[in-house]
Amino acid sequence: MTDSKIFAGQLAIVTGASRGIGAATAEALAGAGAHVILVARGASALEEVEERIHAAGGSATIAPLDLTDGESIGKLAGAIAERWDKLDILVLNAAMLGSLTPVQDIDPKEYSRLLSLNLLANQALIAAFDPLLRNADTANVVVLTSSVGSTPRAFWGAYGSSKAALENLLGTYADETAYTNRLKVHIVDPGATRTRMRALAFPGEDPDELKPPETVAAAIVERLHSDSPTGAPIRVEA
Repeated sequence: MTDSKIFAGQLAIVTGASRGIGAATAEALAGAGAHVILVARGASALEEVEERIHAAGGSATIAPLDLTDGESIGKLAGAIAERWDKLDILVLNAAMLGSLTPVQDIDPKEYSRLLSLNLLANQALIAAFDPLLRNADTANVVVLTSSVGSTPRAFWGAYGSSKAALENLLGTYADETAYTNRLKVHIVDPGATRTRMRALAFPGEDPDELKPPETVAAAIVERLHSDSPTGAPIRVEA
């Protein structure tokens, strides 16, 4: 972890924090001094991330929950508001890939689950934590997207459409909050990265040829303390 505690005294929430880019980002933020709330479904995997953060001298709390459960996000927001009066960083990373299939063959039930996690849960998180974000002197919302959100690709219609809608939603939120000059939205395309989702999508690919999640995490941390405009998209290259 970094010696520079640029986020000392700040509170961060990272969804999908049990592995991959989410875990790496949580560890990077903790290394930069933030107290990180780790959100994902699997408690045991979250505990492993929490242990690594603590072992490196950082601070974290796990919050195992299913983001598609209609009441879970509100309960999380209520619990955090009882302990903290502001939220400085919200990283919206949790997502599912779903099946790669032609548009006419998309399974309605799976598509509904995918949209619930990739899109609706993120809107619910913004709604629940907007008051705490506005209480911060400066607040940052990071959303992870994909190139298929802006450039359609055969068989990626379900996942790509969820990311396209998510980008539009967060771009709108950026426009709506720009007047505050205290809340910034960052739309991050991590590019080809060595993650479980990438392996599922490209099973024949050599993972050793891809950049690790830590590269994306470092780019996110750098972005958060840069003088970048709200709503501006970035792509993380190798």
